Parts: sequence; C-alpha cells; structure tokens
Amino acid sequence: MSYADTLFLQNCRDILENGVWDTDQAVRPRWDDGAPAHTIKKFGIVNRYDLRQEFPILTLRRTYWKTAVDELLWIWQKKSNNIRDLNAHIWDQWADETGSIGKAYGYQLGIKHIYPEGEMDQVDRVLYDLKHNPASRRIMTNLYNFRDLHEMHLYPCAYSMTFNVSGNVLNAILNQRSQDMLAANNWNVVQYAVLVHMFAQVSGLVAGELVHVIADAHIYDRHVPIVEKMLAQTPAPAPTFKMDPAVTDFYAFTRDSFSLEGYAPAPFDDKIPIAI
Repeated sequence: MSYADTLFLQNCRDILENGVWDTDQAVRPRWDDGAPAHTIKKFGIVNRYDLRQEFPILTLRRTYWKTAVDELLWIWQKKSNNIRDLNAHIWDQWADETGSIGKAYGYQLGIKHIYPEGEMDQVDRVLYDLKHNPASRRIMTNLYNFRDLHEMHLYPCAYSMTFNVSGNVLNAILNQRSQDMLAANNWNVVQYAVLVHMFAQVSGLVAGELVHVIADAHIYDRHVPIVEKMLAQTPAPAPTFKMDPAVTDFYAFTRDSFSLEGYAPAPFDDKIPIAI
C-alpha cells in the first residue's frame, strides 16, 4: 500500500470527522455556476514523506505527474509567470491577455538579489549553498513577497521551501497556506518530491524527507461525495521513481528525465470541479 495513499486517507477522514465548516461565513471562491464554494477544513496538518522509502504518489486515482513536473519546471527552471511557457492549461483562468499571471511564482524565484558571493536569484542561491554551505540553516526560498501581492493574479499557495542537509541527506519542508485536498494535495506532494530529488542529485546528496506543512487543509463541499468514495478504496503499492543519473545540471532536467515504474492507479471516473 502506498504511504501517500495512507496519509491522504487519514487526512481526509480527519477533516470530514473533525473539521470545521465555513458555511456561516462569506467566502471568496465560487463554482462555475456562481454558487459560493464552501469547505470543511482542519488547521495545521503536517505530513512526512521519506523519499528513500518510496515515491509519494496516489494510487487511489491517477495523478498526472508529468504535467505536475511540467509546472514545476515552469516555476523553478524557467522562472516564468507566463502560461505561454507552460505545456499545460492549468493556469489559463488566472492569466491575462498576454499570458501573464502577474508577479507570482516563477517571477519571484527569478528576481536577482545581492549576496557577498555575487548576484543570484533564489534558485541559484539554493544550488550554491547546497554545494558550498551544506551546513547552513539558511537555505530557503519564499514566494510570498508582500510588496508584489497586489500584482499577483493568485497569491502563492505553496509559498516556501526550507532545505536542510544532514550528513549526505537532503531534507526539505514545504510550507503551504492553503490546500484543496482532493484536487491539489498529491499534485503538490509529487512536484516537491521531484524537486528534492533534483536538488539532491545535482548537489551530490541523497533525497531524504519531505515535510509538508499545510495551514488550511480543506475539502470543498462538492468534493465531499468523491472523497467519501475514495475512503472506501483499497490502495495499491507505490511505483518506483527513476531519474536520469547523468543529469548533473539543475537546468538540464526535462520532463523526460523522470519515470515511474509500476504506476497502476485505480480507475477514477469522477469529474472534479474546481473552485475559482
């Protein structure tokens, strides 16, 4: 049984049994028909994934992990905020007529900063420190730039990564302010598990733990029946993650640098509505 499945089911069961509904409040998100998109939530969920044990992808339903990797590379490699650089349509509803999502996500990672070692953006600073200062407790990124929030078409949900090297093992914490558990939880887990593997390989390290901290973990009202069906499912074993060992440059990875062996997700016919 996939450990990612186990944690997902535990989280969802906890939310449904012990969570708090926001039906007594005015909420920002709306469904396509204009109805308010209410949620039931738990505050402060923390999940730990040991990437040395297995790759954390759901088998309860298919996670389109190659598309997730595309988005990851769009943000962390291309450092782009334009959907014309993205091989997917997941950001279309937040883009303007030029394709821009504003000063969000990749834009923030690409901003240059001055350090004693020279000018670097956030990604290059992580790469530098992992190789030259692995004992540092200051290896982190942050997308939540308050100065630019008013120019972001969507505030960043997964907003901060903290990296920590213990011996030859690279561990990381992903901080997320908000999480749509059904639509996006495993998507983000898969992305940042891949990111840890990428940073580890190019730095001569081993990928260790990914700790996922979610402030507001919620299930939307129209997702509840789907989640309840998933709670009755039996998960399958996790697949085996493979990464091209020849890649030693972070910027040389492509979506084809990664593969999953034995990924056999359960059939899933439900359409998941997305609240905007």
